[in-house]
Amino acid sequence: MRKVPLSQSLRIIGQGSMNWMAQRPIVVSFEVTDSCTCYCRHCDHGGPKDDSMNMKPADFRHYTETLQPCVVQVSGGEPLMRDDLSEVVRNIKLANGLPYIILVSTWSLMTEERYLELREAGVDQFSVSLDFPDTRHDEFRMYPGLYDHLNSIIPACVKYGYDDIVLNTCITAANVGEINGAADQAEKWGVNICYSAYSARRTGCRELLPNTPEMLDVLHKQLDRIEKRRDESNWIVSAPTTINATRDYFVTGGTPGCKAGLRFLVVTADGMLQPCSMQFKRYKLADQARMVTEFTNNNTCDECYVAIRSNLDKSFPTLLRENVSNYFSFTGSSKNGAARGNGNC
Repeated sequence: MRKVPLSQSLRIIGQGSMNWMAQRPIVVSFEVTDSCTCYCRHCDHGGPKDDSMNMKPADFRHYTETLQPCVVQVSGGEPLMRDDLSEVVRNIKLANGLPYIILVSTWSLMTEERYLELREAGVDQFSVSLDFPDTRHDEFRMYPGLYDHLNSIIPACVKYGYDDIVLNTCITAANVGEINGAADQAEKWGVNICYSAYSARRTGCRELLPNTPEMLDVLHKQLDRIEKRRDESNWIVSAPTTINATRDYFVTGGTPGCKAGLRFLVVTADGMLQPCSMQFKRYKLADQARMVTEFTNNNTCDECYVAIRSNLDKSFPTLLRENVSNYFSFTGSSKNGAARGNGNC
């Protein structure tokens, strides 16, 4: 995937460094709606919700200016259910080109026109959920025709040449044997791929955890092959450190030391702050520092290793080194310009 241009790279590094020292979040996830088109087996969202209390597009500017993240995830629910999503994005993006904006979506409602509109509004990367490289994806998401739609719309958007689409495969017991199958599909479509880890905390369903000896053996073999498929194009977005930590998460059954509320946080559709999407302690925007004191400093949860956490759950030197070598450009602007990486900064 193309690297971030020089000027934007320097701004992201500068903002991220300041936030790290000032105990402000590096990444903020705006859940712009609780409604969704799907009823996914591994998710606690699903179907239509009451969206009457959702923030208006202009409200998002104040949150961005106050929290000053260098990376923002725009998610849901299904964010494409908002007809005003482009205006939301425009209000999140500041005049200096920050934050780097990642749209996290099923793409069930994506069209070529909307893709180009959202790019123009300020989306830097499109993260597209893919559980299976075939119509089993429809069954897992409970959305008939979804895979066929992706098989049509993704190549249609790839043809514009922006190299800004990243498949995200959440590893579960159901698809642990398809980790490389999903990568094969990414290659076929000409896009990038990253991996995240299922958490039972979201739904309470522990049957989807790949934690038996047989499943862990499959996991290791699949991830070993993924590591061998890396090349200088960085089309496999998940860093080796992230892949190894994901293995450990499934083997040990948890990963302690989470910095939710400090390194990353969630802004709910109605404008409240949460440490993450699975911790429902709510704070007002002005109380982020109190969130760190009350929640982060006393957090004992080890039940997830989702993408937004896995990309920040490292020392600052490691985080900086991975991003400088893989995602940022220091050779000036060129046609090889944008970036990638769920939550990378």
